[in-house]
Amino acid sequence: MSAPLHTDVLIVGGGIAGLWLVARLRRQGYATLLVERGALGGGQSVKSQGIIHGGTKYALHGALTGASEAIADMPGRWREALAGSGELDLRGVRLLSDAHYLWSPGTLAGNLTSFFASKAVRSRVAQVKGDDLPPALRHPRFKGKVYRLSELVVDVPSLIARLAELAGPELVAAERIEPLRDEGELVGLRLDGHEVRAQRIVLTAGAGNAELLRALGLSQPAMQLRPLHMVMLKGPTLRPLYAHCLGGGTKPRITVTSHPAADGQWVWYLGGALAEADGVARDSEQQIAAAKRELAELMPWLDLSEAHWATLRIDRAEPAQSGQARPDNAFLHDQGRLLVGWPTKLALAPDFAQRVEAALDRDGIHSAPAAPLPPLPRPALAAPFWEGLL
Repeated sequence: MSAPLHTDVLIVGGGIAGLWLVARLRRQGYATLLVERGALGGGQSVKSQGIIHGGTKYALHGALTGASEAIADMPGRWREALAGSGELDLRGVRLLSDAHYLWSPGTLAGNLTSFFASKAVRSRVAQVKGDDLPPALRHPRFKGKVYRLSELVVDVPSLIARLAELAGPELVAAERIEPLRDEGELVGLRLDGHEVRAQRIVLTAGAGNAELLRALGLSQPAMQLRPLHMVMLKGPTLRPLYAHCLGGGTKPRITVTSHPAADGQWVWYLGGALAEADGVARDSEQQIAAAKRELAELMPWLDLSEAHWATLRIDRAEPAQSGQARPDNAFLHDQGRLLVGWPTKLALAPDFAQRVEAALDRDGIHSAPAAPLPPLPRPALAAPFWEGLL
């Protein structure tokens, strides 16, 4: 790698967004290279709950929002990809659940009634009963209501592995990533001292974008971090559950997803309002105690006497918004050769890639035959985070 490498698109950041992008551009014939400092998917991606949202949870106040409409077609696009007939061939990715659920522990109140009555929402939600209930809620003491969403939940580690396979040899590990300039103009990057020149450089490193921008002497686009304090538990009595538990407000009281551990048991991963605000302020012991109280109230039949518990702090990296509001859709900012973006949610990775491809087309960056790459160090795949914590 002593001579400079040349590529059409150089991508920095090997999370789901970067991996989806390099796989899509490679399929379109672009010469691409993706560089990652750590493990592929090892930042925000592998800590995702794997829910491919369709926006319903963003409409809990009774009306569809910009966020819910922007993300509405994502489950369909992912389903096509998982079936091998979409923009990528994701056959082999493990589908944990073909649906996500809304779960009410009792009588729906106030604004939630208008939510379920909404014409726009009715096509996305269907009530389920009896044997159609999620396994964890099939108990005589469960007296609530459950609604099936036209969404899905994927196993993120297998998704990372499949996307890395689709990226082929165009993944590079490098610890030092520095700007490469000609007469003051950014023309590429130095990766551990080796020159890589590119027609376009895409930063999609999540929280790492801020550091990369500083290294380039840039302050825009600005980034915000929205923290979460997630809870995990693993035990022999847990059965799969993929559901938002509704509270009285506009956010799910708790969001549960289930993930297979190496020892054959299930890991429950708890987000929602539990993991936000008050949850962020608690230490790990306090947060676990709060989660135990929630589950005891919501599912008192659960025997969690042998469960193992842990917490995980996550900083969701996003483009800065007024009042730290949640962005509605994927974000892309470009200046010269540099494109900077955040998908903002796992489900929006296809939307982010589409925005990048549109920018390349607008600027006349056309695919060209890729020169064979010399042997390069390849990043490792991120391991499921729960294996090291439970």
